Amino acid sequence: MTKVFINGEFLEQEEAKVSYEDRGYVFGDGIYEYIRAYEGKLFTVKEHFERFLRSANEIGLDLNYTVDELIELVRKLLDVNGVKNGGIYIQATRGAAPREHSFPTPPVKPVLMAFTKSYDRPFEDLEKGIYAVTTEDIRWLRCDIKSLNLLGNVLAKEFAVKYNASEAIQHRGETVTEGASSNVYAIKDGKVYTHPVNNFILNGITRKVIKWISEDKNIPFIEETFTVDFLKNADEVIISSTSAEVMPVVKIDGEDVGNGNVGDVTRQLQDGFNEYIKTHSL
Repeated sequence: MTKVFINGEFLEQEEAKVSYEDRGYVFGDGIYEYIRAYEGKLFTVKEHFERFLRSANEIGLDLNYTVDELIELVRKLLDVNGVKNGGIYIQATRGAAPREHSFPTPPVKPVLMAFTKSYDRPFEDLEKGIYAVTTEDIRWLRCDIKSLNLLGNVLAKEFAVKYNASEAIQHRGETVTEGASSNVYAIKDGKVYTHPVNNFILNGITRKVIKWISEDKNIPFIEETFTVDFLKNADEVIISSTSAEVMPVVKIDGEDVGNGNVGDVTRQLQDGFNEYIKTHSL
C-alpha cells in the first residue's frame, strides 16, 4: 500500500487527508516541487529543495526545514514505497485557518505533504520528438515562484490536448516565455537560445542542467528573449522539465521544426543529460 507523507507522518492513502480550510485548497496559497528518481536515487535533489525554500521565502512561508532534512524526508518516502524509477511530489501550504484572504494571525502550522509515483523514462518521445502548439501566456507575473496557482498552466495544457499536442508553448505578445509545464529552447546555427531567468519564467532545474551540459560541450547557451517567429524558424526546438528531460519538439502548430527530425545539438544535450543522471543523483 502506498504511503503518503503529511506533517511528519507516513500514512496509508485512504488516511491521507487535509482540512477543507487548508489555504492550499481555498486559495492556492502554497508551493511545490517535483523530483525525479532514477534507479532509487534522487536527481538534482539539492537544487530542487533550494528552489523550494526560495519559493517559500518569496511568499513569506516559514517551513522550519533545511535542505538536508527535506532530502532525508523524500528519501525515506521513496524507500517505504519501494520506488526505483519515478517521481516525488511535495507541496507546502500556509496551513488550515478560517477563510480570510490575509495571512492567518497568529500564524498557523504549515501543511507539508508528499507522495510518490512510479514510471519509466519517456524513451519513445525522447527518440522521435513531440508536437507542440503556441498560445498566449495568461499567467500571473511571478512565474519564478513554483506556486500552487496553476490554472493558467492547466488551461494552456488543455489547449494543447485539444490539438493532439504534448505541450503548449506560451508567449507574451510575440515573446516566447515557456511551456505549460516546461522551459523552451530554440536552437539556431548550433546555439541554444532560451528566455532569461526573471519573473516571467520558472528557473527550471533541468534548465540548469542543460546550461551545464552546454558549457561542458562548448555549445553557446544564450539567455535572451526571442519571438514566436524565431522559434518556428529554428533548426531545432526542445522543451525541458523534470519528467520530460531534454525533449525534442519536431512540429509546432502543425508545421515541421527544421527538417522535422531530431537534430544533432539535441542529441548532444540528451547524451549529456544521461551522463548527468549518473553524476548528479544521490
